[in-house]
Amino acid sequence: MLSVIIPASNEAGWIGRCLAALFASDPVPGGAEAIVVANGCHDDTADRARAMAAEAKAQGWQLSVIELAVGSKPGALNRGEAEARGEIRAYLDADVRVSPPLMAQLALSLQPLAPLYATGRPMLPRAASGITRAYARFWMRLPFYATPAPGFGLFAVNAAGRARWGAFPGIISDDTFVRLQFEPGERLECPGTYDWPMVEGFAALVRVRRRQDSGVAEIAALHPSLMTREAKPRVGRWRLAQLAVKDPAGFGVYALVTLAVRLLPGRRGWVRGR
Repeated sequence: MLSVIIPASNEAGWIGRCLAALFASDPVPGGAEAIVVANGCHDDTADRARAMAAEAKAQGWQLSVIELAVGSKPGALNRGEAEARGEIRAYLDADVRVSPPLMAQLALSLQPLAPLYATGRPMLPRAASGITRAYARFWMRLPFYATPAPGFGLFAVNAAGRARWGAFPGIISDDTFVRLQFEPGERLECPGTYDWPMVEGFAALVRVRRRQDSGVAEIAALHPSLMTREAKPRVGRWRLAQLAVKDPAGFGVYALVTLAVRLLPGRRGWVRGR
């Protein structure tokens, strides 16, 4: 069975579309359940998730909705895991929309007994903001996006893989923490795609980029041995110059966001970008 855990904090504008896409998936071998953990919400995220119950049942999915008073993504993940019954676990952000074949592909790829991690191929929908479009265009040419199985927004593990760590720790970057529990050869990318929307506007890009950089730095400080599994090629100055020549506008926005993260004060830790 596949258990899909969806932490959701004030995601009323996204959770319906996320669940609709999930329940429209191709049949998952062994069955599937979705567990939405609404944490620290001040909107109707939980009610909107519950409103999808009939659609879930019609498509053969089981749906549970849990509400937590405190907003905490690690706390939501751990609470969802306490309810999960599947031997295969997937962790899905509430603003992500999966393509129909992806969840079945994940379940099939994680059937072997050896520890494995799997995800799909992330796609960035066209942003409304020209700033975000330029940033995303350049960002998609960088090594992390091109590296197989980056796993941001959606990742899954089998039972042996889940045994690699205990409870989710109280850190910023849960996706990086889990991905680096696995050697590159243990990380699989299924051909199915999923839509991962980038945040809109310069200020939001700076907030999210600061969070991402802080998350990686935190793991490097707390779990330095994990960083040896990154296997992400570096961007040398020559390669960066080539990319800048090909897309000067994208490079300009990316450089400004990078500079703002380094020079402007901002809140450290987990923050919402939207």
